Amino acid sequence: MLDDDLTRRDFIKTSGTMLIGTLAASSGALSVLAPTTTWALELTKLDADSGKVILQVTRHILPHKTLDDAVYALVVKDLDKAAASDAATAALLQGGVASLNKKAKGDWLALSKEKQFDLVKQMSDTEFFEKIRSTAIVSLYNNEMAWAHFGYEGPSWPKGGYLNRGFQDLDWLPNPPADASPPPA
Repeated sequence: MLDDDLTRRDFIKTSGTMLIGTLAASSGALSVLAPTTTWALELTKLDADSGKVILQVTRHILPHKTLDDAVYALVVKDLDKAAASDAATAALLQGGVASLNKKAKGDWLALSKEKQFDLVKQMSDTEFFEKIRSTAIVSLYNNEMAWAHFGYEGPSWPKGGYLNRGFQDLDWLPNPPADASPPPA
């Protein structure tokens, strides 16, 4: 139980490393899924600066201008979990972040987006890049927040298949025959 005098901010300060953000006003479908417009991700192995760098690297590798940082943070969460359970992964991620900062002569996040991208591109043949890319493909695209953003309704099977969800029509063809879109049985 929390002491009444302990504020949320004090609790966050004492509860470990956090990556914190706010949903963009334009998040649309994503904001319907989220209970609040503020999100926080507790990091167990990575520090907050590394988490921010990895989030931005992920944005450069798989860019979607209108996809909120909250969805990209799921990649950071999965990488942090992997780093917590495997010392080699932790070293790989920390080394990659350090390498970006070194190439930036200090703070990679302070660079322009174009210069950040150039440095990420230079690292595209490294294990660091591949670890983020391969994790991001699954973490980013296999979650309901990304599905809501992209308009994907989810897998068909638990909901009775595509036929019973209005996908039995062929109105996307220029002149479909009448029997190509029968009513569902």
